[in-house]
Amino acid sequence: MRADRLVSLVLLLRQRGRLTAAELADELEVSTRTVLRDIEALSAAGVPVYAERGRHGGFALLPGFRTELTGLNHDEALALLVAGSRRGAQAFGLGSALASAMLKVVDALPESYRDTAADVAERLLIDPETDLLSRRLVAEEAPGTVLAEVRRAVFAGNKLRIHYAAVDQSPTWRTVDPIGLVIVRDQGYLLATRSGADRTYRLSRLLAAEELPEPAQRPDRVDLDRAWQERSTRFRTGGDQIAVLVRVNPARREDLVSTALAVRTEEPDANGWLRLEVTFQDSRHAEWALWQLATDAEALAPRSLRTSLRDRAIAIATRYGESSDT
Repeated sequence: MRADRLVSLVLLLRQRGRLTAAELADELEVSTRTVLRDIEALSAAGVPVYAERGRHGGFALLPGFRTELTGLNHDEALALLVAGSRRGAQAFGLGSALASAMLKVVDALPESYRDTAADVAERLLIDPETDLLSRRLVAEEAPGTVLAEVRRAVFAGNKLRIHYAAVDQSPTWRTVDPIGLVIVRDQGYLLATRSGADRTYRLSRLLAAEELPEPAQRPDRVDLDRAWQERSTRFRTGGDQIAVLVRVNPARREDLVSTALAVRTEEPDANGWLRLEVTFQDSRHAEWALWQLATDAEALAPRSLRTSLRDRAIAIATRYGESSDT
């Protein structure tokens, strides 16, 4: 791990020029004390790193210094394979490996291409942390050490012991046979079997993980896309799901459909609106989804959902009908 960090440090200095210890620490996700120790180690190894004092000082390499540092390690190569989504790499615990790999890729480019690539990169932004409404988009992530253990078990084909916190349940330990990892809308999942039965675990709910030496019981080859589709279908058609009959303004149809598990029927309604029968995960999910649509949708059935939405609206109206103390 330290060798990879030293390589990244040299590449950062070579590509960006002078950087302070604080800037290097931020890029490498370590403390400034660790950066200073790494600088000392590089100097002892003959790498010409020098320090400039003063307000605009920092660390830099002697002009013209170059050495072969572009070899990718296993995690860096893997990170590039999932680099189509930066958040995907983060969800698999490969965010730092992706940053390190991209440094090496840029460094391997001819000098004339490297400058062009750097200029182009400054004009592209993918998956920013906030949207246009300044809402911070925070992807749930498990600790990096946990994800690393999960990856090792998946790739090696060994059993995996996980400490998992299911919804509304106390965390428990369980041993599973891992099949593969899936990213859906920035959310990571572990596909596995347990005692021969299919199981799907959200990575952000893993509290701890331990790769076991015993080989997992799983097929040599698997179609992850097909496996995910099958599990998604079972999820949509099972459990405590609720069917809801809704009238909706056509302008808000996609907002409704995007929150539902499935659309069963759809037909025109009066006044140019649409009438849909959709399924939600449970009553709470249905109430939340329809509340977002305000007066652009009306739940026609079941009656219990209409009642809960009415009571919620009355409570809001009562609260804002009161005079404010401020």
